[in-house]
Amino acid sequence: MAVLEILKYPDPRLKEIAAEVTEFDASLCAFIHDLEETMRAGPGGVGIAAPQVGHLQRIVIVDVSSKPKVKQHGRLLLINPEILEWEGMVKGREGCMSVPDYTGNVIRARTIKLQAQDEQGEVQEYEMEGFEARAVQHEIDHLDGLLFLDRLVSRRNDLFQRKVYK
Repeated sequence: MAVLEILKYPDPRLKEIAAEVTEFDASLCAFIHDLEETMRAGPGGVGIAAPQVGHLQRIVIVDVSSKPKVKQHGRLLLINPEILEWEGMVKGREGCMSVPDYTGNVIRARTIKLQAQDEQGEVQEYEMEGFEARAVQHEIDHLDGLLFLDRLVSRRNDLFQRKVYK
């Protein structure tokens, strides 16, 4: 297993659209392990998408279980995820390992219903809300070449320099 290099904005590869995963084999499992290790090596990371490490496949890992009082499913591996339904809109602050110096306010769906494949290619469905739904939507955006910067409510009023804690 290895910690992979995270691409940083404005790397043009972050704007590319990821391809559907069609091969569910040992090399996919090895990549997933490396991707998860990379996510866990970062400070406070609750999600990562394969394009953030230059791997243009539709793979996302989200795990918000470290956040107290957040309704969640634990570790989620989402391959070829597709949001089937969404409801309600809410503004919230987001950060990103690919944009390490800033956070910003983004409007996302409050609840989503999602379909994705697991590492064996089996289709799974999830219903989620709140912070977990926000994290999943953020990571799915990476698969479509979008960053939270592309969804800011206002570039003037809703982009903030990240605080550095000593």
